[in-house]
Amino acid sequence: MPAGGRRSAPPALPSSRSAACGRHRGAAGPGPPTGTRRASCRGSGGRRVSPTGAGTSRAPAQPENLQKNWLREFYQVVHTHKPHFMALHCQEFGGKNYEASMSHVDKFVKELLSSDAMKDYNRARVYLDENYKSQEHFTALGSFYFLHESLKNIYQFDFKAKKYKKVTGKEIYSDTLESTPMLEKEKFPQDYFPECKWSRKGFIRTRWCITDCAFDLVNIHLFHDASNLIAWETSPSVYSGIRHKALGYVLERIIDQRFEKVSYFVFGDFNFRLDAKAVVETLCAKATMQTIRAADTNEVVKLIFRESDNDRKVMLQLEKKLFDYFNQDVFRDNNGTALLEFDRELSVFKDRLYELDISFPPSYPYSEDSSQGKQYMNTRCPAWCDRILMSHSAKELILKSENDEKIVIYDHIGPNVCMGDHKPVFLSFRIAAGAGKPIANVHKCCVVQ
Repeated sequence: MPAGGRRSAPPALPSSRSAACGRHRGAAGPGPPTGTRRASCRGSGGRRVSPTGAGTSRAPAQPENLQKNWLREFYQVVHTHKPHFMALHCQEFGGKNYEASMSHVDKFVKELLSSDAMKDYNRARVYLDENYKSQEHFTALGSFYFLHESLKNIYQFDFKAKKYKKVTGKEIYSDTLESTPMLEKEKFPQDYFPECKWSRKGFIRTRWCITDCAFDLVNIHLFHDASNLIAWETSPSVYSGIRHKALGYVLERIIDQRFEKVSYFVFGDFNFRLDAKAVVETLCAKATMQTIRAADTNEVVKLIFRESDNDRKVMLQLEKKLFDYFNQDVFRDNNGTALLEFDRELSVFKDRLYELDISFPPSYPYSEDSSQGKQYMNTRCPAWCDRILMSHSAKELILKSENDEKIVIYDHIGPNVCMGDHKPVFLSFRIAAGAGKPIANVHKCCVVQ
């Protein structure tokens, strides 16, 4: 394979006019596409852009029936919203055991490229970080971009040549993405998360120009909570601080002086968690706590919260990788919105990032039992890990109303079926015609390079 890992897309199946390719992990992702965005140009009124983002995309590594569920629900969203430009961001693409999952990854990508559901997307770019043997660079991220045949003028930025190039055909890039000039990819330094011997967390950035509107799309995967017990100790948790540092690094990189500043969308698995200490204190306000320590080290290994009366019924058991609350309905009722007050990690970035109101349940951690579409695992406190965020200038590109039609939709995919441990999330919106013309005048996006 040539440097950069570029390879031609597989031929479409006979039933598919023009196959395209696609994302999500666990999401958003398959695992989710942790972020899929779709854009479509609907006449002169504006351009529909719908990102679909899901926490992580692990579908390719899951059993075949789970992958079928994921693709079916994904295709349904595509059919419903009919985007003209679609971005699908995956994290942990291929799952935890990447080498053993390669055949599933290839099958998943081929299915997306050749599916009849994607036949109207005659151009595609797929970027897969498959170099799992490189501890220094491997991120397990996958970014997929699909262009509808009706979308005429679209260009992608070459970060090395510093100019836009017209997008034609379908191409897949894998292996050593570091040498691919059409993107920027970085893995976070090891000292950001010293607890993890080999972290795959990082980001991939691409830049696009659709007729007069230039914007960056950033696929991101931030650090998780390694221990529920440590997360519970302080408010905010030490892990929240680690994610804050990493996200701040990404934002600084995409607005530095190397390139012209444009609007940007960041979507993927942020691993944002609820403030664990505040949540536990609220859910167990009338409970008594029992502490269990290891006999040899005296280290706290388990916390048990019991009701003060009612036969001292156990309300919550907390261990390093156990969050067993007796009533999961609190995370599902009214889409869990009562818990949004504990979703505080994004507030630090409110001057730089914007998010539409959340009206879907926590996206993680769902059961991976294919018969349990709504059940959460008892490993972590459910949280909105998978998000689609944007710069304030990107927010201004979105038309929020047009002829009283709801054209901005921020939701999750597959609410009633198993999609993996993350539910993919998506954002569908329309960009106003000519909204990016001031930027276009700077970049001359409409000039074929």
